[in-house]
Amino acid sequence: MLAEKRFMEEALTEAELAYKNGETPVGAVVVKDGEIVSRAHNRTEELKDPSAHAELLALAAASEILGDRSLSGCVLYVTMEPCPMCAGACLNFRIGAVVYGAYDKRAGAFGSVSDLGSGAFGQRVTAVGGVMREECAKLLNDFFRERRQNGAE
Repeated sequence: MLAEKRFMEEALTEAELAYKNGETPVGAVVVKDGEIVSRAHNRTEELKDPSAHAELLALAAASEILGDRSLSGCVLYVTMEPCPMCAGACLNFRIGAVVYGAYDKRAGAFGSVSDLGSGAFGQRVTAVGGVMREECAKLLNDFFRERRQNGAE
């Protein structure tokens, strides 16, 4: 549990960078053998790319760094439950496990709305949710509250 918290704190640092840049505050790190291989945060606004989610950026970077498209020996730590697009990427990258903080009751694809890691697509992904849930959810809630107060969305 201590390792989970340490790595989720690193993902939260990435989420805070996203927040400062006006992005939805989601951060991710990919870990292999107890070491962070890659880290990323949402960059959809900056890159004008709706697929530039923290998970996709971190997974792609880890694959490049490790020189392997299979990340079966890795764990993805992300501050918010992955959406269907990111859950699908986890399957395609063959990630070993996913650990996330805040649940996503609108689009969560590792248990909240659907469970793409259940094996229905030929692969299983172990997912653990709720790690540092309060801290992760607070950052997201603060971001969206601020946007509403400023007249956005």
